[in-house]
Amino acid sequence: MNLRTYSFIFTLAFVLASCSLPEQNSSSPSTLSVGKWRATLELQGQVLPFTFELKEVGNSSSDTSRIYELYLENAEEKLQVDEVYLEGDSVRIPMHIFDTEIIAKNGGDQWVGYWKKNYEEDYQLPFEAQLGDDHRFVQTTEEVTVEVGGKWAVQFDDDSLSSVGIFKQQGNRATGSFLTATGDYRFLEGNVVNDELLLSTFDGEHAFLFKAKIQDDGSLKGDFWSGSHYHTTWTAQRDENAALADVNSLTYLKENYDRLAFTFPDLQGDSVSLTDPKYEDKVVLVQIFGTWCPNCMDETKFLTDWYNKNQDRGVEIVGLAYEQKNDFNYAQRRVQKMVNKLDVGYDFLIAGVSDKEKAAETLPMLNRIMSFPTLIYIDRDGEVANIHTGFSGPGTGEYYAEFVEEFNERMDTLLGNENM
Repeated sequence: MNLRTYSFIFTLAFVLASCSLPEQNSSSPSTLSVGKWRATLELQGQVLPFTFELKEVGNSSSDTSRIYELYLENAEEKLQVDEVYLEGDSVRIPMHIFDTEIIAKNGGDQWVGYWKKNYEEDYQLPFEAQLGDDHRFVQTTEEVTVEVGGKWAVQFDDDSLSSVGIFKQQGNRATGSFLTATGDYRFLEGNVVNDELLLSTFDGEHAFLFKAKIQDDGSLKGDFWSGSHYHTTWTAQRDENAALADVNSLTYLKENYDRLAFTFPDLQGDSVSLTDPKYEDKVVLVQIFGTWCPNCMDETKFLTDWYNKNQDRGVEIVGLAYEQKNDFNYAQRRVQKMVNKLDVGYDFLIAGVSDKEKAAETLPMLNRIMSFPTLIYIDRDGEVANIHTGFSGPGTGEYYAEFVEEFNERMDTLLGNENM
């Protein structure tokens, strides 16, 4: 163990031991250093790298304090985080719409601290960031002799359903995602080093790390770590025809049901049902959703834009929020923050907790709730026309484009092509 490692452990122990943010001292920087940063999280004995950019965007109108924004960078995505607080000699960064945050000691060009999930007891991962670095796993100009770009048939060892890997490679830089029947792994970025593929992503809620060795037959065999405790292994074979199970058939109404029925409170606590006059004779989209779910965030951004352009066609959207705590006030605060940040114009109801089995009990006419998100299409007569499990977001490229095309075609059919 080298001197730098001992220094990191000592500093981290100091930060973690403090129950409150420390007071400013004479040697602490009074501002934050803007620019490109390389950060790491330690999880399950592994190191997950990611990058971000910190920008100064103005001054507070009430005092002379500076206002900062941070942009999490994963492949093509730059996810804006507009809450960055310098408190004493520490920086505190609530992560976008999620109930997580980074708390770190501000050392000018170095931060040392932790990332925590506020809704889980004792969930903290060590965090470190260094100003001026923007590489992912490695920084090298060595020639790469292997190619992982293309489509792969993937099997995660704890999932009976096959998945699809889609990767792009330029030199030793690799990007891509995994598509599964319950959603995608969003924007992954990493490197190809010798015979190994390394990919990671951090979006504020999920910390994903993938490693795989390229085998003699050209296949991939690797590991997947998520957060503080989840781990599985996976294998992949090149296959340009790799495909998912039909996401429009995985979740369905039980026999003898043709309608969805529920009554849940809205954000003001008033009971709302699909039989209310607001939804009468309209096409309704019911979104099974959680603010803790990055795929749900992606779907909500898509639906928000679509709804803003089409709400006068006789359509409504209702989001059913299943949150991390069985507490209306907590759930209401989380959903309201999401609504405000994403400027969502459709309705949300507080439906229950994020456990899939418990969530399914709130909608007993469904065979199961397999995925957050799940989108239920209801026609003007109140009958369920289709149920789409999961969401292939912008990180999946052509698959996202296919979803958008299929969605628009289905909605045009249900709406009778009105006001196209």
